[in-house]
Amino acid sequence: MSGATGRTVAQAVGETLVARGVEAVFGVVGSGNFVATNAMVAAGARYVAARHEGGAATMADAHARVTGRPAVLSLHQGCGLTNALTGITEAAKSRTPLVVLTAEATSPRSNFFVDQPALAAAVGAMSLRATSADDAVAVAAAAVDTARLERRTVVLNLPLDVQGLPAGGAAPPAVPAPSPVPPDEAAVARLAEALRAARRPVFVAGRGARAARTALEFLAERCGALLATSAVAKGLFRGSDWDLDVSGGFATPLAAELISEADLIVGWGCQLNMWTMRHGRLIAEDAVVVQVDDDGTAIGAQREVAFGVVGDVHATAEAVTAVLGGPAAGGYRTAEVRDAIAARGRWRDEPRTDEEGGRIDPRALTAALDDLLPAERVVAVDSGNFMGYPSMFLDVPDEQGFCFTQAFQSVGLGLATAIGAALARPDRLPVAALGDGGALMGAAELETVVRLGLPMVVVVYDDAGYGAEVHHFGPDGHPLDIVRFPETDFAAIARGHGYDAVTVRGPADLEGVAAWLAGPRSAPLLVDAKVTREVPSWWLEEAFRGH
Repeated sequence: MSGATGRTVAQAVGETLVARGVEAVFGVVGSGNFVATNAMVAAGARYVAARHEGGAATMADAHARVTGRPAVLSLHQGCGLTNALTGITEAAKSRTPLVVLTAEATSPRSNFFVDQPALAAAVGAMSLRATSADDAVAVAAAAVDTARLERRTVVLNLPLDVQGLPAGGAAPPAVPAPSPVPPDEAAVARLAEALRAARRPVFVAGRGARAARTALEFLAERCGALLATSAVAKGLFRGSDWDLDVSGGFATPLAAELISEADLIVGWGCQLNMWTMRHGRLIAEDAVVVQVDDDGTAIGAQREVAFGVVGDVHATAEAVTAVLGGPAAGGYRTAEVRDAIAARGRWRDEPRTDEEGGRIDPRALTAALDDLLPAERVVAVDSGNFMGYPSMFLDVPDEQGFCFTQAFQSVGLGLATAIGAALARPDRLPVAALGDGGALMGAAELETVVRLGLPMVVVVYDDAGYGAEVHHFGPDGHPLDIVRFPETDFAAIARGHGYDAVTVRGPADLEGVAAWLAGPRSAPLLVDAKVTREVPSWWLEEAFRGH
């Protein structure tokens, strides 16, 4: 490309990002990113305008997670980037393939000047900068390649004093995807031997195993292993008779019991961190712990393991299966265990006494919604005291049915997460599960749902306070005025944005949800659920242990 084409650097960078495979762009447009964003649209990308950069960042993160392909977040210089930092941090911690295209003011005299590469480094993202008209296209191409191949969040700085220059230089050829990392033969043999010796093996699959269901299920059948996932991979083994669902704080009592009695736990693309293993309490003292990951630095990063296997999860599972050979072993797969999973494998199977008093028990609410809502759904959950109820009581059809932006544990990301996931899977009903605090933090994007015409169900679990703090500090006698609030009419707020809305204080009020589902769904639905406030969530102890 040369200046003779009449294209500016900003235009060429936008075109290059799309030519490199980017299909979806999220952002808030200002003067610094106007030209580049328009260039991406002209090149064929879909642009989704958010109402706040923080929302745009999380929409892009969720879209990339569900599709597995890089998305672009387009930002104004300075304040546009700082507004988006929480969402960018979440994406970076989650190894989301995301390109953050941000204008940059490089003069310290500019009101917009901040050290943008330092901000990116501070939150764990990689930083690149187009420094001239000649290198801008190549740097833009490298940003997409890095995001795609290394599963990194990359901040691409586009200085204002470079954007308007005539574009020069050409994009290098696209970097092909590397072959899956092959496991070492000795490590494969060691894992196969551990599986032969195990009598109660359990597989825990994480984000890195989401494309390896078939291979893992076949290996698990050969060695008699039970199947569980980390929270971010929820739904991966849905439909299997041996699926324990999520391991960790959200585990059913039965799952926790079976995992804690395992004599071998293998983490597949899963770091077996404090959440997934309940700070190690799900690991028996004599259990052998093994970790399989294509990133050697991840082995043992969160906890001590007996040994690790560095290799692609799918390739490793197939290699170990080949070494095992022979007929399938019984292992943990007894008739007794199968019957127990069938009878108590879901949270709703556990006996409970619902709380009453003019407000609906969140367990009863969520179990009823699970029955009402179509099975083909994609569920996004915000952070807060309520978060376990939708995470545990709402089933999802597969690993693409649950989008969980919790690596940074920020409240307020849930609605934007649901928007990004909904756009990635338009064939499914999007469900956003929010607390009252997160709903108000992310309220700017209520309008975005309406504008995009998304038939979304937004469920607000309203306990009129920051429930995590209420239940953590309240028992010690601390004053709670600063974390309790007057009741908010979320249904009225939603109607003002163009939603259908129902207020739910008891099971009978859910008739409004059934009516919406039976209708044309021409507007999104907000369920303003006034949930009981007296009982703390049992996963809170785990959350505060990690602080």
